[in-house]
Amino acid sequence: MELTLSIPALLFPAISLTMLAYNARYLAIAALIRSLHGKYEENASETVLLQVKKLSKRLTIIKNMQAVAIVSFLLAVITMFLIYIELSFWANIVFGTSLVALMVSLILSLIEVQLSTKALSIQLQNIERKN
Repeated sequence: MELTLSIPALLFPAISLTMLAYNARYLAIAALIRSLHGKYEENASETVLLQVKKLSKRLTIIKNMQAVAIVSFLLAVITMFLIYIELSFWANIVFGTSLVALMVSLILSLIEVQLSTKALSIQLQNIERKN
């Protein structure tokens, strides 16, 4: 298959939307950590400390998701440049690497969603036990 400029360009909207979603997750978790930090300062609860540790792990995953998505975006741009200067062999390799990076980013996103869901289910169980 002939790799043309339009093929790597197809990744631009997908990666851009992915980055927006990742950034929204990051901001939400950062706000939650700040809120929990305030609660921990008021009442040094072990539960709050545990929640902050879990959120810190999720924050690290989101940071890695963002980094790998940026690498994917950069590799797509490099691919377009390589196509432009007619180095099709290298363009194919770099584009394949870009796709792998995007897949890694999406896998990290899936892991983070699973952690988020597990944390919410634990909190729901705590609420149900109290009632």
